[in-house]
Amino acid sequence: MLRAVLSRELLRHDPERVRAALTARNGDPDLVARWLALDEQRRAAIGAVEEKKRDRNAASQKIGELKRKGDNADEAIAAVSRLKGEIEAEEGQLAAVEGELSSLELTLPNLPHESVPVGADESANRVERVVGEPPRFDFAPQAHWDLGPRLGILDFERGAKLAGARFTAYFGAGARLERALIALMLDLHTSEHGYREVLPPFMVRGESLVGTGQLPKFEADLFKVEAHDLYLVPTAEVPLTNLHREEVLDEAALPVRYTAYTPCFRAEAGSHGRDVRGLIRQHQFNKVELVQLTTPAQSYAALEELTGHAERVLQVLGLPYRVVSLSTGDLGFASAKTYDIEVWLPGQDAYREISSCSNCEDFQARRANLRYRPHRPDGGGKPALLHTLNGSGLAVGRTLIAVLENCQQADGSVLLPPALRPYMGGLERITAA
Repeated sequence: MLRAVLSRELLRHDPERVRAALTARNGDPDLVARWLALDEQRRAAIGAVEEKKRDRNAASQKIGELKRKGDNADEAIAAVSRLKGEIEAEEGQLAAVEGELSSLELTLPNLPHESVPVGADESANRVERVVGEPPRFDFAPQAHWDLGPRLGILDFERGAKLAGARFTAYFGAGARLERALIALMLDLHTSEHGYREVLPPFMVRGESLVGTGQLPKFEADLFKVEAHDLYLVPTAEVPLTNLHREEVLDEAALPVRYTAYTPCFRAEAGSHGRDVRGLIRQHQFNKVELVQLTTPAQSYAALEELTGHAERVLQVLGLPYRVVSLSTGDLGFASAKTYDIEVWLPGQDAYREISSCSNCEDFQARRANLRYRPHRPDGGGKPALLHTLNGSGLAVGRTLIAVLENCQQADGSVLLPPALRPYMGGLERITAA
């Protein structure tokens, strides 16, 4: 069932707030006026249908009265027949307006939280903290797209031969390092942070992507299996958040914390010419995801907690990073507030995103009908919308990049962080194959 993705009460009674939010997000504030006009049409159409139904009911009652008296009821019968046709026509108009209204609502992004920096783009993002010092080298550090092939662990040409641009083949210690990072992250999040591990399907139906906000807005960025009407997951956020779609959870069971490894598939339709070298922007990449479902009262504390859980991976690996609050103009479609975690990459002499941790408030819950029943001593309580949160814990390929570039040595080898060595069979250093 399709639902309003922003509260209709909010749109009706505080349209200026929504206009201001759309403007801050570089959206189209005129969408609010269009919505208000459609909503007025919808309510008028509902009134017209109800009036016709009252007339029909009155005519039906008149038929019975006339027949009981033995009078001719032909005129009343004709009126009922006419009204039936008129009701069907009015209901058709109502359905058309409802469809247009729902389609418009699916294009409206979430409203930014009041603490989000206001600005047009990433230049307005705010650095919250910097953790660790970028390493100092007495040699010119290599980027991973040079270092990986020289070590014989990354092969961009053979990946492209198999599947085209933005696909990579990993070999030997490179393949094992990717697997080791996944295992380390999952172990950390399940044993230290209290997440329940899930292995979800890697394909989902369209309604799951509508639920989390990828459809319809980002359809061009998705890979679809047309013959089966399924989509390859762009992120584990989609299946994990939708596990409880159309359910009512008990407040005592909250927060729900899930973590999962999945490959992620993205067409990156809007990123032509960006990060064409190396592993930064691939059509297929691995990621460990963190998802929480919680109450509105706890969701912003949960955002800080979840962000800390993602940071912990970098701390364990000894990698320098910073945490950035995204501005209104850089905020994701479904997010009310997002922290980006950016790891230092010596080969690019820059911090690059390795995780986005977001509080979507009730935006996704409204789309997916995710609710909870507040705990009350009498067992009652009207179901309320959950708040959903998600974050990468972490993007695995980008973590591999960070390990290679930050831990490289003058001889071209890579000295592995101690935390990774047990997952690498005791291997301490990656050298050329």
